[in-house]
Amino acid sequence: MIQHFSDITRRVPPADDDLFERIASGIETQGYVILPTALPPPVTDSLLQYLSVLEEERFHQAQIGRGLEQTPNPFIRRDKIFWMEESHPNAKCWLDWTQQLKTYLNRRLFLGLFSFESHFALYHPGDFYKKHLDAFRGESNRVLTLVTYLNMGWEPDQGGELVLYHPQDETEICKVVPTFGTLILFLSEEFPHEVLAANRDRYSVAGWFRVNTSINHQIDPPR
Repeated sequence: MIQHFSDITRRVPPADDDLFERIASGIETQGYVILPTALPPPVTDSLLQYLSVLEEERFHQAQIGRGLEQTPNPFIRRDKIFWMEESHPNAKCWLDWTQQLKTYLNRRLFLGLFSFESHFALYHPGDFYKKHLDAFRGESNRVLTLVTYLNMGWEPDQGGELVLYHPQDETEICKVVPTFGTLILFLSEEFPHEVLAANRDRYSVAGWFRVNTSINHQIDPPR
């Protein structure tokens, strides 16, 4: 497991309008943005603290599909995930920061973002996630995907890149090395992407900003 951290502040950093504007500008102009090592240290520290107290047994095999139709498929994805518990004290800094970001993006881009969900993901050496979309147009309430990484000292030759593809012809846009604190955000319905196999354990946090598609008081489930 990842090393333990102690005495880490849970203080939420003040809203960083410069960072939030860089995110908003990237989403507005090209539908995605990649910001190396941009996640504020208090947020990464709290996520590391949360991760350090998780036993690997609490991670479960990731599945594909939605709701009752979810099923494991090792030919498509082999990562393990743990859905973040909102009541956990080490989740507060992360969730408060994403709330600040949601408020800024709604004000700046009128996205109508309503809620946020996120999980830790663990890829053991050789694990992967084949090319996929996080949402299908008109069939999901996921609007914006956010990914960040918790890998200290990651080297480029260790693999594990996230590959982002063009929405129209699925040509490769870029490969993102999973270095500590790097932020990637993109429109969930637009950009196919995949995770390449690495040769060491790879930790990330994946999250989704959602719109509210509840109808007649029937609550739309978050996942």
